[in-house]
Parts: sequence; C-alpha cells; structure tokens
Amino acid sequence: MTGFRFAVRVRPGAARTAVGGRWAAPSGPALIVAVSAPAVDGRANEAVRRALADAFGVRRAQVAIVRGERSRDKLVELAAEPDRTARLLTELLAVPG
Repeated sequence: MTGFRFAVRVRPGAARTAVGGRWAAPSGPALIVAVSAPAVDGRANEAVRRALADAFGVRRAQVAIVRGERSRDKLVELAAEPDRTARLLTELLAVPG
C-alpha cells in the first residue's frame, strides 16, 4: 500500500490535543494538529504521530513525518487506504479551527 501525504501545521504546548481545522499555508491548506507536548526533544513530533494515528484510525507506526521534523509545518505520510484517508482529511479540514 502506498502512502498518502498531506501537510500539517502543529500547535505545540496546547491546552489539549486536537486534530482539525485548516491552516492557510503558502503551499496550500494544511491540517491543524494541536498537541499538549512541548516542542522539545521530539516530544511534539511523537504527540503529532499519536494524534494523527488516533484521528485516522491507524497504528502510530503507519504515520511518518516526511519533512519538517524541526518545524511547525510538516509533511506527513500515512500508510493507509488512500480513498478513506482522503475522505477523513477533507472532514478534518472542515472542522472549525
């Protein structure tokens, strides 16, 4: 199964973990992922992987950060069924942020 890639915008140090909403990035819309973990020692990245795995109903091992390990703007890849993932992504982008 091939991976499904999309952009995310991370909000580390949030009051609670949440996935949903649209960030107007220069390269196109990005999914907002708020995590309570701080952006220290990779803790926010791990929290992002966990939050996306929960939101898309996949294992954490199926979520990879392809680009942006040290940035709030990331490119992630899910090893999941593309049609279902695209549908869920569309729904999550429509969540009021």
